[in-house]
Amino acid sequence: MKSVKRNSAVWLAVYAITGVVLTAPEALAVGMSGEAGFKEHCVSCHADGGNIIKADRTLSRKDREKNGIRNSKDIVRIMRKPGVGMTAFDKKAISDKDAKAIADYVVKTFK
Repeated sequence: MKSVKRNSAVWLAVYAITGVVLTAPEALAVGMSGEAGFKEHCVSCHADGGNIIKADRTLSRKDREKNGIRNSKDIVRIMRKPGVGMTAFDKKAISDKDAKAIADYVVKTFK
């Protein structure tokens, strides 16, 4: 029994030293917020909802709707398969859950 306790203590120390955190699976499934995702993946080209590549394709509702982008689903579609000048973000780069959160953030923020 002492051996088991000692081994547990050793593994606990290894986890603590290496920075490994034991986490429940549902905690690992939590994605980033839409705002955090936008700041990480989008803000370099779309600061304040603008567009440094194509000035007429901002994230404002007026410009989105003018370009056939009416909702979060449309924004995710564009993130996955954008036109010329925009980086494509596949599911490996941004999960579906995080892409939806980013899209919801865009709709809510840039009116």
